[in-house]
Amino acid sequence: MAKRDYYEVLGVSKDVSAEELKKAYRNLAMKYHPDRNHGNEEASVLFKEAAEAYEILSNPEKRQRYDRYGHAGLGDAQPHFQNAEDIFSVFGDLFGEIFGGGRQRQQGGPQAGDDLVAPLEITLVEAYRGCTKTLTLPREEYCETCRGSGAKPGTKPAVCRQCGGRGVVHLGHGFIRIPQRCGACGGRGAIITEACPKCHGQARVTTRRTLEITIPAGVDNGTRQMQPVRGEGGLGEPGAPRGDLYFEVHVQPHPMFKRDGDHLLCYVPISFSQAALGGPIQVPTLEGPMTHDLKRGAQSHSRIILSGKGMPNVRSKRHGDLHVELIVETPTHMTKRQEELYRELAEIEGKNVSAQRKSFFDQLKSLFTGDGADPKTAGAKKA
Repeated sequence: MAKRDYYEVLGVSKDVSAEELKKAYRNLAMKYHPDRNHGNEEASVLFKEAAEAYEILSNPEKRQRYDRYGHAGLGDAQPHFQNAEDIFSVFGDLFGEIFGGGRQRQQGGPQAGDDLVAPLEITLVEAYRGCTKTLTLPREEYCETCRGSGAKPGTKPAVCRQCGGRGVVHLGHGFIRIPQRCGACGGRGAIITEACPKCHGQARVTTRRTLEITIPAGVDNGTRQMQPVRGEGGLGEPGAPRGDLYFEVHVQPHPMFKRDGDHLLCYVPISFSQAALGGPIQVPTLEGPMTHDLKRGAQSHSRIILSGKGMPNVRSKRHGDLHVELIVETPTHMTKRQEELYRELAEIEGKNVSAQRKSFFDQLKSLFTGDGADPKTAGAKKA
């Protein structure tokens, strides 16, 4: 029987994107998976057909050849899946995503431990300066009492009858049989009849491990260490090395500074007199307060940029800038003398109205008098 068009098999168009192609295959794999279609030979055929189509179309070079010449142009590149193992050899990672980890790894030799990621909290000041943190973390080790067997000393685990000691069972019907971890022994291939009194048959115990971690200056929130702590990750199978340990840095919020990349932002309150007259003001930095000479006529929410007073860059070590936003504060409690001075200032401002303020009051007056004319052109009309 002639093979169906691969695009038709997956139900997609010829201009389908890689992500849409993967999604279409995932849906078909879920629908026709042998575990969901026991005894259904047609589903097994469709499952295999979808795998062949995806194997070709997910490979840019093979897809280009197929688009030009069809099935005949694939030659030796055309897949021929005979069983589930063939399919898993191509789609192991994808099936892990679809079926939650799916199959037992079949490569020879004991498996190394997993890499682990642990959170590490620091302050913004520590991120600015760099620091060394001492942490005590839980760590799995093989039980010394049973030497990692899980069995009581003097006894041995029995071979699992369900999987015959292989740790894997095969499910499915027809030409496709799916390998899965044995549920009876958890994939170990053995059953513990008398458990170790220390680890209770788990073969592993939890200990505590103290490590010193060096954090470079300038590290940002959410950054993962580029260089892991070797051999401090998950425990591997007996005879295999441990995984590595990575740290993900979490920088605590600072009450005064906000970070934007290598730049910092802070808010500094100033009085009316400081804003009007200028003069020295105190500005906070992560190195301590510094004096800045404020220019006359500073406006609320205007910014001062202090070059090189921001965060250091992890790679270049160059510092960003510190943006200081000025907040002109309105006094809420005044002495009698302060009130007298402000009233005197208000009288002076009333007699010497600036051009900008005069224009504003002229427009405001026109709203109440009903004169909708533009104050700038009113004089011309009267003339």
